[in-house]
Amino acid sequence: MAGLDPEDWSGIRAMGHQMLDALFDRMEHVGEGPVWRPMPQAARDELRTGFPAEGTSLEELHERFTELVVPYGNGNTHPGFMGWVHGAGTPVGMLAEMLAAGMNANCGGRSHAANEVEREVIRWALSMVGMPEDGSGCLVTGSSMANFISIITASRARDPSLRRHGVGQSKMVGYAATTAHGCLPRAFDLAGFGSEALRRVPVTGDHRMDLAALRQMIAEDRQSGLVPFMVAGTAGTVDCGAIDDLQGIEAIARENGLWFHVDAAFGALACLSSRFKAQLSGIEKADSLAFDFHKWAQVPYDAGCVLVRNRELHAAAFAQSLDYLTREARGLASGAPWFCDFGPDLSRGFRALKVWMTLGHYGSQRMGQMVEECCDVAQHLARRVQATPGLVLLAPVTLNIVCFGIEGLSDQDVSELVQDLHESGVAAPSTTRINGRLAVRAAIVNHRTTTADTDRMLDAVIALAADRRG
Repeated sequence: MAGLDPEDWSGIRAMGHQMLDALFDRMEHVGEGPVWRPMPQAARDELRTGFPAEGTSLEELHERFTELVVPYGNGNTHPGFMGWVHGAGTPVGMLAEMLAAGMNANCGGRSHAANEVEREVIRWALSMVGMPEDGSGCLVTGSSMANFISIITASRARDPSLRRHGVGQSKMVGYAATTAHGCLPRAFDLAGFGSEALRRVPVTGDHRMDLAALRQMIAEDRQSGLVPFMVAGTAGTVDCGAIDDLQGIEAIARENGLWFHVDAAFGALACLSSRFKAQLSGIEKADSLAFDFHKWAQVPYDAGCVLVRNRELHAAAFAQSLDYLTREARGLASGAPWFCDFGPDLSRGFRALKVWMTLGHYGSQRMGQMVEECCDVAQHLARRVQATPGLVLLAPVTLNIVCFGIEGLSDQDVSELVQDLHESGVAAPSTTRINGRLAVRAAIVNHRTTTADTDRMLDAVIALAADRRG
């Protein structure tokens, strides 16, 4: 019988060391060269080899990876990347990924150490945000899945019969601000309620949910025969980083018997900062919470997390009793509840190791300092924007996101300018709309980004704007 292991391990061992050295070399010099470069068609074509019938040497595959893949990455490891909320990774996380792959653990269930590591990570997460440590949770691909699991749990907590009979013509509705992430209406769609079942609440001038409008919408919906079941606050909106009044939302949720959910995709990590933690007051009262370790915690992709206050309600939404997945009192099939009881995935990788090693190595204090340093860089950028003629700050800088407009340029001009900036390789901000106006958006999530990087980005914006104005 032909296996897939080498007969002589010395060759692959040497190649493995070569690969690891190349990884460390790239990470050590990650700030050199362009942030991003477009992938030429010739390189794309070279990757189109067709399904291989015969094998290729590891040396040749690594060479193709180095030449065709590495130069044309997303750029989020580079300190000049500041457009979308992407973490930058760390050497510790990189090593953890390698170790996890070596174990190849399936963390859907059963009794083994990888699941104990994930249970510890979930306890850390609950402690970080102040939720009870007897709550539950699991690691998932990202906040999109975490929000979806939360909505499923909330709806089944309100009406357990949904698991058997489906949503049918359900009149259940939930609430989130107009600034909430698009994964929330998508989750309502995927859950069978339809995206319009997520009622969008207006925001105030500071981009936070209007609580008076929320109260009024809940009352009006009940009068019209709808069934409110949950409300979602946001801790760090995707556009400008605003934090909803979580305490106020929680109070309204309790008054109306609603499930209180918080989407804190990146903002949850601000709980590690003594300077910013107070702004998230109320997050500890959440019935469910979604966030990502792969954003501000700098864990390699992917590493999302969902937390639920009530373990029983969480399991009631997902657990199954199947003959071929019987839980036993002892042996490998023990250790219930399994993580597949808290979400839709039975096949689950060992995501927890990279979280456990990253947080374990750097510690909460150092991670909190990193969060504060990102916010300090954002404040520096905001001050420069305000001091520069022709630029205007379009939203308050609550945490680490700076949105600014460029006077004298149309929205199309601003869009083209940002694309030019990307292709220059100098920096990679993104765009968003603030009060209907296209803004340049710089999200300082990368632990490698300094004021020198934001200055370089802004200087390039100023020069490109001058060229476009003629």
